[in-house]
Amino acid sequence: MGRGNGLSQLQQYVLLCLIRLGDEAYGVPIHQEIEERTARSVSIATVYTALDRLEQEGLITSYLSPPLPERGGRAKRLFRLSAEGATALRQARQVHDSMWEGVGLKGATGL
Repeated sequence: MGRGNGLSQLQQYVLLCLIRLGDEAYGVPIHQEIEERTARSVSIATVYTALDRLEQEGLITSYLSPPLPERGGRAKRLFRLSAEGATALRQARQVHDSMWEGVGLKGATGL
């Protein structure tokens, strides 16, 4: 995987969006999905930066769609989760679950 410290929260969100969106996973819907599900504002540039880094690390792949049918239609850069990305996402979830194991929020201050 090449990362000693695992996936960032944003990278996990991006990878989860690729799974949710399937064949329609490109920048704009990924951005919208993250904002809708997290109720947080994220710049589209931040999403594209995360996509570029994930691809450099081999956790996702990209390809160009056929051009859109309208005149002057452009191809979209679509993204897919790689086997390495699926492994990294599973490991991130295991770490997350492990950190929560045995933690009770009853009576906890600040939470």
